[in-house]
This record gives sequence, structure tokens and C-alpha cells, in this order.
Amino acid sequence: MPGLQEVRIGIVGYGMMGKAHSYGYREAPRLRDLPVRPRLQLISGRRLELVEKAASAYGVEEVTTDWRRVVERKDIDIVDICTPPGTHAEIAAAAAAEGKAVICEKPFATSYAEGKGALEAALRAGVLNAVGFNYRRLPAVSLMKRMIDDGAIGYLQLWRGCWLSDEFVDPHIPFDWRFDRRMGGTTIADLGSHLIDMAIWMVGDVAEVSAQSATFVAERADPEKQGATRPVTIDDASSALMRFASGPRGVLEMARSCVRRPCDFTIEANGTKGTLRFDYARLNELQYGDGGDAADLYGMRRIRAEHPSHPYAASWWPIGQGVGYGSSFVNQFADLLQAWPSGPWDPDFRQGLAVQGVCDAIRLDGGRERMRDVVHHRAAIATRLRADRGRSRHGK
Repeated sequence: MPGLQEVRIGIVGYGMMGKAHSYGYREAPRLRDLPVRPRLQLISGRRLELVEKAASAYGVEEVTTDWRRVVERKDIDIVDICTPPGTHAEIAAAAAAEGKAVICEKPFATSYAEGKGALEAALRAGVLNAVGFNYRRLPAVSLMKRMIDDGAIGYLQLWRGCWLSDEFVDPHIPFDWRFDRRMGGTTIADLGSHLIDMAIWMVGDVAEVSAQSATFVAERADPEKQGATRPVTIDDASSALMRFASGPRGVLEMARSCVRRPCDFTIEANGTKGTLRFDYARLNELQYGDGGDAADLYGMRRIRAEHPSHPYAASWWPIGQGVGYGSSFVNQFADLLQAWPSGPWDPDFRQGLAVQGVCDAIRLDGGRERMRDVVHHRAAIATRLRADRGRSRHGK
């Protein structure tokens, strides 16, 4: 791509998300004609030998063990944050203050207050900003959004999302940052933030939630102190009822304690005229039930979201070949680079903060343990009834 302007990328973090994001940058210009060429200039990580290995594998030119060097480098245009959630807001605010465009992996922060600070920093600096809600850029999910907007299922009444994982099933997994709410966030934010983003994107703002949460393994072995344990401060599983500001109702479930469920999520929308359902295990397909079909065609049809008329599909392979997880990152970075340098970028920090607000509301409501109160209330009623029956038998 001779003659194209280069956009230099600095990635903070070299783990799974660093790998996924670097793949997205590398492949984006191969799948789509872009006005700029991304250059993977610098990547940071705390352990030099590991970040050097990652840079070699990911095609990044330089490494550093201090994320501040990424933020401060004058030749870096975009700072891409792929670190644990508890570090997101600080790095995002620092990058914005240096005049960098910022892309932050989800969840945007570990609290609404943290996220608000990062958003305000970006607004003060006037820099482009985005949050990595990549799943909305899968062709079938984008098609679902388009069909809802086009009225294919009529007035939307119900929306539900479920995400099940077996990441924390083993009680012998030692304590690490993922089990610390201040650093790892929560299962609500880790898995649920994607669902909440898609819900808000498809339906609109969430007005109210009612939630429950549970932690099944309350302590995990401390890897730094033999025989000691550390308390787990996150949820293993949470669920919530939602009321959207425009009227529809919603249901969310997210858990990392489900045996043999590696990364299974589904979303479904029910309207007055039809139903749409997406299952990540069959990510190239969208199920559609049309209430206007003839009675003898009752049921859900399968749409292969691979036709050139479908979102993103024209940039990929011929019908029948399908795409995978990586395509969501390629589409994400192609969209962002397509809008360089004037924007807008979508979803941005405002949308990330809206999602974080719902995550916080679910966490706080789920922590009230209302179900325990109900159990205690019912036990008290049963005790009183037994006492009343005893008095009746004795003529009292």
C-alpha cells in the first residue's frame, strides 16, 4: 500500500487480547481498502522475555516493560489497551492526556466512577476513543440489529442474553487477578458487558434492573503463601431482569461455573411479528421466525449471514466458507481505521460508560441477597404456623 499514511499503534498488554487486537490490525487492510495503513510499532508487558516473544509472534516492531513509554512516545498515534480491567481507566486517561486516540478493551473500567474519569479525560483532550465490544461486528449479530431496526419482528417486546463459561469450574485454580474485583472486575462485567452492549445497541437504554449473584468458591489458594488462601471478591454467576427505557423487558444470565460450556452465548429478540435468535456456537447463522409465514411453515428459518448483502460479509469469503472469532476484531479495526482521523468511532467511551453503569447496578442489586431475606421470611412464617397449629391442638 505505497503512499498511504501510516497510523502507528502502541499496544499495552500482550496476552490473549493483545494477540487478538494485533491480528485485527494486521488483517484489516487485507480485507478492506483503508485510507491508512496500521503499523504495529510498540507493545508493552511487565516481563521482558514474554513481551519480546509476543512481539515476534504478533508482528510488533518494538517492546517496553513500562506502559507509560507507550503513552508518552511522540510517534504513537493510537494507544490500544489490552490489560486487566482494573488498569483500563488509568491508562486511558493518561493516553488521552498525551493526545493519543485510545482503544480500550472491555470492560471499560471496574466501576462507573473510574470510567467517568477516563471519559472526561478523553473529552478534555478531544481525542478519538473506542471500547472493544467486538461481537456486535460479527455479520450475523449485525444482521440481527439491522433486521430489528428494519421492523422485521415488529415492535420489540423482549430481549434476552445468556453467556455460560467453565473458566472457574475447578476449585483448585489458584487465586490471581481475575478473582479480585478491583483488578479483574466481575463476571457481570467480563461476560455481561458484551451482552449489555448488544442489548443497549439493539433495544436502547436500560432503566431498571433486579439482580442476583453468587460466588460458589469463596476462597482460592494463595500462590505466594503455601497453605494460605485468599478471599474471592467476584461473582461466579449472576442474572438480572431488565426494563428498557422504551418499554421492552430483558433477561441476562452470565456464569463462569458451567461444566463443559467453554464460551457459549446466545441472544434473542422477540417482537410483535417475529423472533430473532443468535447462537455463538453457530456464529455464521441467524435464526428468524416470521409470524407472517404460512401455518405449514411454522418454526424458525436459518439465515446464513454470508451473502454480500449482509453486514461485513462482502469483505470476506464466498458464501459457505464462514468466518470465525478473529473476524470480529478485523471488522472492528477496519471500521475504526476507516474513520481515521476525524471519526466518529463507535462504540465509544460514552457507550462503554453506559454499559458499566448497568454492570454496577446489577452488581449492587445482586449483592443485597434478597433471596436470603425471602428464605428467612418464609422460615419465620412456617415457624409461626407450626406454633399456631400447636396452640389449636391444645385448645389455646
